[in-house]
Amino acid sequence: MTAITANGITLEYDDAGDPSAPVVLLIMGLGAQMTLWPVELVDALIARGFRVIRFDNRDIGLSTKFDRAGLPDLAQLMMAMMSGRVFSPPYTLGDMAADAVALLDALSVPAAHIVGASMGGMIAQLVAAEHPARARSLVSIMSTTGNPSLPPARAEALTVLTGRPMTADRDTLVAHGIRTAQVIGSPAYPPDPDRLRARVEREVDRSVSPAGAMRQMAAVLADGDRRERLRRITAPTTVIHGDADPLVPVEGGRDTAAVISGAELVILSGMGHDLPLPLIDTIADTIAATAARAR
Repeated sequence: MTAITANGITLEYDDAGDPSAPVVLLIMGLGAQMTLWPVELVDALIARGFRVIRFDNRDIGLSTKFDRAGLPDLAQLMMAMMSGRVFSPPYTLGDMAADAVALLDALSVPAAHIVGASMGGMIAQLVAAEHPARARSLVSIMSTTGNPSLPPARAEALTVLTGRPMTADRDTLVAHGIRTAQVIGSPAYPPDPDRLRARVEREVDRSVSPAGAMRQMAAVLADGDRRERLRRITAPTTVIHGDADPLVPVEGGRDTAAVISGAELVILSGMGHDLPLPLIDTIADTIAATAARAR
């Protein structure tokens, strides 16, 4: 992993596989570092003939932090959103999509297969909608359209997402990370407890940025309903969603596939809001099949 300047900020990224192979760009979700993409998925994509690039979104991991912007008042932002008032976050999802495109520029990649999970799916959607020449294909995983009529997250899932401890205490952060994974994860594919703890400990030791996660949440809230923008997408698209997702209910995936012309929908039984190891080959095969449609 290394750092590069893109869109006026520093982005930490990882580049794996044959440099001459078609590129898959992986965009992670809210408050999540690029290391949350399972290395097993990276390896599976490389085995299918791809070069795989991951990166830390702005304000998370080892990429540039926007601490000077302060902490947004999420309660006020939610009230503004529900009342239809316009508000300005520290940055937008469009800015984060521009980061992804600038990273491709910095790495001399003219176009890539864009894959995003959760908030990363929203960013990936905007790359395909607003920078169509850069998206050879699109895979949106456990994401949604911003349609306000869709079912909300379950209360417990929303609580753990928005209740990130504002502390540097390692034990508290690890405990919360484990609890979050248990609440939003796949009921049919519970992770090995030792593996889960080790993964959360690595993430906490690598970087902690609860304020960055709040600013990212502000960007999500400000982005609103993307359906009109998503109708502009022409890249071959597949939407992957779990039918047991407590954070972004499966109706969000159905709506995404319904709005994007020609999109295919893959619903995975028992999958929640994570990327369980038993489904890695299925997800990799789906990404490869979507990329093949672009050829």
